[in-house]
Amino acid sequence: MHAHLIQAGERLLLDCPSTQLSRLLVEGGAGAWRPGGPDSTDVHVEVQPRHGPFDVRGWTPLTRGGYTRDGAVVLGNACGSGFDLRLTADARQLRVEARWHPPARERLAARLLRSRFHLLARATLLQYPALWWAGCRGRVPVHASAVTVGSAVPLLAGPGGTGRSTLVLGAVTAGGHACSDNLCVTDGRAVHGLVEPMRIRDGGGRRMSYGRTERPLPGRVDTLRPDRLVVLRRTGSGRPAVRPLDPVQAARSLVTGTYLAGELRRYWSFSAALALGTGRGPAHPPITATALEIARRLPTLELTLGDRSEEGLDALYRLAAEAPRQVEATP
Repeated sequence: MHAHLIQAGERLLLDCPSTQLSRLLVEGGAGAWRPGGPDSTDVHVEVQPRHGPFDVRGWTPLTRGGYTRDGAVVLGNACGSGFDLRLTADARQLRVEARWHPPARERLAARLLRSRFHLLARATLLQYPALWWAGCRGRVPVHASAVTVGSAVPLLAGPGGTGRSTLVLGAVTAGGHACSDNLCVTDGRAVHGLVEPMRIRDGGGRRMSYGRTERPLPGRVDTLRPDRLVVLRRTGSGRPAVRPLDPVQAARSLVTGTYLAGELRRYWSFSAALALGTGRGPAHPPITATALEIARRLPTLELTLGDRSEEGLDALYRLAAEAPRQVEATP
């Protein structure tokens, strides 16, 4: 497999000779793969056919299973995926070399817990490297979705389980566009989506946890510029309701929802190890500062959802039609 996609605003090129692993990664790309390589590449991921460990003799220990030398980093069993990674970065590109070298426990888990292995392999090879490189370019990860609803572009925030995926799917099925289902990166203005399949009930694809299945996100675009921040809250009953929300509280919800996201649970240590070993990027992403910038610049609202998703979508359309638009002109 030799193909590329736009991931978190970065041009990611994948070289993978393994047919079986390529099928897994094609599925993880959710229809966003394009053949060949782009004119220039921001993140180059090469899955090597060798299965042995990287030689770290003479390297400096960085963390458990991690080593560094001359700005390069080796991570053994990165993110519990079974892949060893060697990562090198310069001003132009992040290069990731990966080898399948699992400890016995991960080898067994890859056989018995297939959905877990698929998620970890996607995160380790396709998502976390691009998220980190985007962080070196001044963007931070947030657990949110930007979607077009009529003429509006709300950024939907809130912890998992509030119904965001249902709202996004309903909006794009009606002709809208979204840049992600769960995760994106932002500099406080533009939002760049993370490529991954949607995980919803009755999705029709691979079976995942919590009774959900996967499907590609229809109407996906790489980038959107939100014009309002909408925090979702679910009560489990009653009719949807919309109210203005204090910007500080809206930013707090965006930040806490990001740290609660299971998709990012292993990212924080991955990011910290690379920042320490390479000397590049922030030691910690400025998520709070970026969330406050968004909340102070855009209208902030709370959408409380009941138990009927179609009513929530209707409320989102009414909100989009009624809320004032404060879109900053693009130079």
